[in-house]
Amino acid sequence: MNPGRMASAMSADGDNEGMDQPRATAEDVRPWDRAVVTYPLFALIALVGGLFPSFGLTANLLVIGIGGTMFWLGISGRAGRRAAPQGVPRGAAWWLLPVLLFASTELFAFSKHSIEDYPTLSLLADPFLEHYTAKAASYFVWLVAFWGLVRR
Repeated sequence: MNPGRMASAMSADGDNEGMDQPRATAEDVRPWDRAVVTYPLFALIALVGGLFPSFGLTANLLVIGIGGTMFWLGISGRAGRRAAPQGVPRGAAWWLLPVLLFASTELFAFSKHSIEDYPTLSLLADPFLEHYTAKAASYFVWLVAFWGLVRR
């Protein structure tokens, strides 16, 4: 470990005063904003959401209600903020490849106006999502990912 580099990041008192990271206080972390509370709540919502038929009225109302609530929490600032990364890591560019591939495949299939000849990837996933476990797991992943975006 380089002692000179370490000393430049620390103040004379030996703490991290020279670091850019904000300090979290007990007041910053709300009791309902902890993973111990939110993840079981998301699991319960996902288990209930898995019971509804795909694209049914109840499923759409659940998505709109939960998504709207999370959107409101993010816009109003009531959700605890996590520090956003200062820059995008170099490895993050590789994530663009599957996203662009998925998006271009969907757009190509959608532009052909023939579901039978050119099915979209979301249409091909329907048999998989008909099962309760897969649907509930998808709801859970959506909730956790959206909550991560809300808190940035």
